[in-house]
Parts: sequence; C-alpha cells; structure tokens
Amino acid sequence: QVQLVESGGGLVQAGGSLRLSCAASGLPFTTYDMGWFRQALGKEQEFVAAITWSGGTRYYADSVEGRFTVSRDNAKNTVSLQMNSLEPEDTAVYYCAASRDPYYMQDYNQRRTYNYWGQGTQVTVSS
Repeated sequence: QVQLVESGGGLVQAGGSLRLSCAASGLPFTTYDMGWFRQALGKEQEFVAAITWSGGTRYYADSVEGRFTVSRDNAKNTVSLQMNSLEPEDTAVYYCAASRDPYYMQDYNQRRTYNYWGQGTQVTVSS
C-alpha cells in the first residue's frame, strides 16, 4: 500500500520559515518524480514545486520562486519543502504527490500527472 505522509506544518508569523517533509512508503521512491501542491480555503489546488526522481531538475511556481526550495533524500524516501519568507498568502493545506508520468517534465504542474497523494499538512502564516 502506497503512503505519502506530510509533516512539518504549523502556525508561523509572516517572514518566518517552515520545513515540510513527506515520507513515502510502498513504492519504488527513486523511480518517482515528486511534487508539492497547496490549497487555500475556498480556492482551487495549485502547483507549488516539483523535483525529478534524481533530484536533478526542480520546478517552482512563480509565487514561491526564490523563497521555497524543494529537495529529496532517496536514501530515506523523503521529499522536503523548505519555505522561507512566508507570507499570509502562503496559508494553505500543503500536499505532496508522486508521479511516474513519462511526460512529467512537460506536465509537472498538472494534478492529473500524479498517481499518489498525501493527506496534507496545514500551514498558517499570520500577518
């Protein structure tokens, strides 16, 4: 059974930092590309960041570029999202997801590209 379990969410003041982690089990992690999405209350889910299976290529939404960093540790089956300079607009539930889509490098920011999803972790940024 595939499981993706996010952790590290919480309440932080604007300008602060959080580090989210996603632990994967039940799948050959090193063959999966990984992504982070978020969904704010009353809004659609949106792409945040992604990293290819080797960690060699990373992608970011414009809104987080320069503030967030995605990384992975294939030895530990984890993917992380370091979030700095947080803004109230970053408040959302954050989800990690795993993909083996052969067209990943074209469609990394599309929900339909991902095969498995975590349950999410809440991030709240106060002003």
